[in-house]
Amino acid sequence: MGVEQLLSWVSAYGYWALFFCLWLGIVGLPIPDEVIVMTSGLTSSLNLLKPIPAFLLIYVGVISGLTLGYIIGRALGVTVLDRLFHKEKWQKYRKRSEQLIQRYGSYALCLGYFLPIIRHLLPYLVGIHRMPYYQYALFSYTAGLVWTGLFYWLGYQFGHSIDFIAQIIQKWGMIALGIIMLLAILFSFVPKTQIKKEAKKG
Repeated sequence: MGVEQLLSWVSAYGYWALFFCLWLGIVGLPIPDEVIVMTSGLTSSLNLLKPIPAFLLIYVGVISGLTLGYIIGRALGVTVLDRLFHKEKWQKYRKRSEQLIQRYGSYALCLGYFLPIIRHLLPYLVGIHRMPYYQYALFSYTAGLVWTGLFYWLGYQFGHSIDFIAQIIQKWGMIALGIIMLLAILFSFVPKTQIKKEAKKG
């Protein structure tokens, strides 16, 4: 499942398709969150959806998913991790998530949100550890806003490369994201610079 499937859902259900994809992403929907948010940016660039409502709705979807994970973790405790993330491949991410919380406390929510898979585990874990909701919301929702803005902008600017960008970030993480953002910013200024030069010549 990828961009084409999401675009077909957007054509059929509009803004709500993106909202529910992000909301359900916290429980393991098989579409990377990065792809969903970048697809939202792409649909806005294609004038399929209006930019501001699309961005606001996907952000609400993001924080709704974060809240759901926190509530489930707080209500069901450690058993929810054993049920949802019982496969062996998840255990290393669970361990890394625990280490982030032990080392950085609340700031782990900011750092972890930019790490695939770990951002899905952290809401459950801090819920299990009974972090106060206001504290969780402050750090997690702020990180979610920054993350949503970055990937929405990438999708708006470079929607034709969504799958490629997502694969690189899934494989290389934060380093890849930093490089992609730097290149994206540089490329976004190139056309403007050329236009200014042509205008001066004219």
